[in-house]
Amino acid sequence: MVVEGHVNKQTAIFAAGCFWGVEADFRDIPGVLGAEVGYTGGTSQNPSYRDVCTGTTGHAEAVRVTFDADQVSYETLLDAFWALHDPTQLNRQGPDRGTQYRTAVFYDGDSQRTSAEASKSRAQAKFSRPIVTEIAPASAFYPAEDYHQRYLEKQGLRTCRI
Repeated sequence: MVVEGHVNKQTAIFAAGCFWGVEADFRDIPGVLGAEVGYTGGTSQNPSYRDVCTGTTGHAEAVRVTFDADQVSYETLLDAFWALHDPTQLNRQGPDRGTQYRTAVFYDGDSQRTSAEASKSRAQAKFSRPIVTEIAPASAFYPAEDYHQRYLEKQGLRTCRI
C-alpha cells in the first residue's frame, strides 16, 4: 500500500562523461525527483570546475540522482546509465578526455553495490569491448557551481551530443 504523499526517497550517483547531458537524461525518467551535477570520487575538498578540469583532483563529473524508489527502481536507473553513454571508453566520452570524464557508479551500501555489479555483468553482453566502468563506494559529493545546474535547459538545448 502506498501512502498518499509518502515518498521513498533514495539517491544514486553516476559518472558518464560531461555531466550536462547525463543530468538531463536522468531528469526525464519518471520517478526521478531531481538530478544535481557535481564532483565526486577524488581527494580534494570543495573542488571547483576549474580544479576538476585539470585532471589532478581525482574527481569525476557526476550526477546525483534523487528518486522515489516506489516509482522507479535503482536497477532501472542503472539500465538507463548503461544506455546513455559508452562504458567501454576509458577516461573519455565523445570529445571530452581525462579522468574527470570517466564512467563510474558510486554506490551507497551493499544493496546498490550488488545491483551495480550485476547490472554491469548484464550490460557487458551488449558490448563487444570490455566495460571499463568503475564501481566504487560513494564518497563526498560536491555540487557544481550554479551555472552548471540544469545547464542545457538554461541554454535552451535538449542535448550536448553532436
